[in-house]
Amino acid sequence: MGADSAAAITRDDHSDEVTALSAQYGRIPKSVPVRLAKRTSNLFRFRSPSRAPGLDVSGLDRVISVDPDSRTADVQGMVTYENLVDATLPYGLMPLVVPQLKTITLGGAVAGLGIESSSFRNGLPHESVREMEILTGDGRVVLARPDNEHAELFRGFPNSYGSLGYALRLVIELEPVTPYVRLRHVRFDGVADCVATLERIWRTGTFEGSRIDFVDGTVFDATSVYLTLATLVTEAPEPSDYTGRHIYYRSIRQRAIDHLHIRDYLWRWDTDWFWCSRALGAQHPLVRPFWPRRYLRSDVYRRLVALDRRFGLSERIARRLGRPPHEPVIQDVEIPLDGLEEFLEFFHRDIGISPVWLCPVRLRDPEGWPLYPMDPRTHYVNVGFWSSVPLAPGQHSSSHNRAIESKVTELDGHKSLYSTSFYDEDEFWRLYNRPAYRRLKERYDAHSRLPGLYDKCVRGT
Repeated sequence: MGADSAAAITRDDHSDEVTALSAQYGRIPKSVPVRLAKRTSNLFRFRSPSRAPGLDVSGLDRVISVDPDSRTADVQGMVTYENLVDATLPYGLMPLVVPQLKTITLGGAVAGLGIESSSFRNGLPHESVREMEILTGDGRVVLARPDNEHAELFRGFPNSYGSLGYALRLVIELEPVTPYVRLRHVRFDGVADCVATLERIWRTGTFEGSRIDFVDGTVFDATSVYLTLATLVTEAPEPSDYTGRHIYYRSIRQRAIDHLHIRDYLWRWDTDWFWCSRALGAQHPLVRPFWPRRYLRSDVYRRLVALDRRFGLSERIARRLGRPPHEPVIQDVEIPLDGLEEFLEFFHRDIGISPVWLCPVRLRDPEGWPLYPMDPRTHYVNVGFWSSVPLAPGQHSSSHNRAIESKVTELDGHKSLYSTSFYDEDEFWRLYNRPAYRRLKERYDAHSRLPGLYDKCVRGT
């Protein structure tokens, strides 16, 4: 692989850092659960601050090389997609799937799950990984490929959320892009016509004769459903700018056709954290002009929410104002396409959050992935919703989340585990493949130095 002349680190430097990290791991007492010490997080499982020693992986955050001939990148596990994209775009290349938020790390998207508008053709981020260097729970550093002695770990690492080990280095596939993206926002009066259109796009790769490279959708209410169909183009009129005063999601209902620079397209959702920045006041017309552009970022908003959760400020204000308690409902779920209409009917009736994000996804790999067992033969739509719902008197604090979990299971869907989950243990392991996970845990972390998947994702330990 040819080295990128702008690379900040060599393979030899990386190997030295891995040696130092392994030594650091060995110094952590075996009786203490290991946690990552890193600057950012996109998880929504908030925990109380821990005094336990953390494994400092913050230095493993660089691109080693980009090879434009093989269309691959060799990168460290903690590199953010923001920095990864900045390294690949000068070559006219991008990762096959770029999750929506700038500070999501490549290792995090592979150990967890990521998705975006290229997922209808490129699947999930881990499906473009060719090899992974992993620090396992038992302290080994192994190279996992789909065809070597660690192939089972390679396939079981996605959706393991750091309970089996941490990705230190990855080689991923890239694909060509052009300087601009043409967006077409297509409105539907209901979900049925939207579903039929997605079926045609999956079958033909086109819409009304035009090639489609990216697809996502926004549901503003039951009768206002949009698909945004985007195509890579080499030329464009003056591109729009949604990194400052103007707000991207509002443009969906205002402009039938739009154009963006490719980088701005990839980060179109980050500036306002989809639409969630409105809850923090960043979209208020009297506030927006004075909110520094450099702070219009998802990681800034996430830190504000984390502080609020830690100190309970909004809860105290709500109580003083006599408002009912609210239940946070922050989830992404994969619903089979033929169940999308039923799910959204339930969601509008019983949950009532809007807008809602839609992202079609189909796995690339016909073998599937053991710990997140989507059917490779099925077309899914990721449904994302991130807000809170008032609780009626007597309702349990998790009632809406549990109702969503039950509906997702009823429809043969799957729920991402980056946020709070409420499954009992038997139910969880029916959904997330206990036998496969147990084999991997016994082989790579037999003494459970790393918290288990259920403990991390449901118990919050």
